[in-house]
Amino acid sequence: MSKKEKLLASVRNPWKMRMYMLKKLPLALIAGLKIMEIDDNKASVSIPFKYINKNPFQSIYFAALAMAAELSTGILALTSVQAASKPVSMLVFDMNANFTKKAKSKIIFTCTQGDEISQAIEESIKTGEGKTVTVNTVGIDEAGEQVAEFNFTWTFKVKS
Repeated sequence: MSKKEKLLASVRNPWKMRMYMLKKLPLALIAGLKIMEIDDNKASVSIPFKYINKNPFQSIYFAALAMAAELSTGILALTSVQAASKPVSMLVFDMNANFTKKAKSKIIFTCTQGDEISQAIEESIKTGEGKTVTVNTVGIDEAGEQVAEFNFTWTFKVKS
């Protein structure tokens, strides 16, 4: 089993992921984020509609949605960075979002660009230069309707 496969297995384990969130992402744990699905190319993260995530307009606060959206892209980046042949730093460089409907139920954000993230990391390792990649994640409510779409630009650079 490769290093990446071991890491993916840990991420798929709800107890281990909760412990990771408690240590590294406590706000994500409090908000109730859950990794619903993950493989080399795709990750889906849910955020529940609950009191702690609500705004005064009875929908999920946009920042809570952004946190779930970022995790759906970031977990793909993290697993690829952890499996890289050299230490690589990662950072969100830019983000933009479009909101199309009030988020009034559980929302699942899905990113399907893990291969592009892995390619950017490999290019950074080969060239020694920083590389960026912009990835998209879409949030769907329980009725199957899109509520938001986020684009995150990640930067990767081999650590010196």
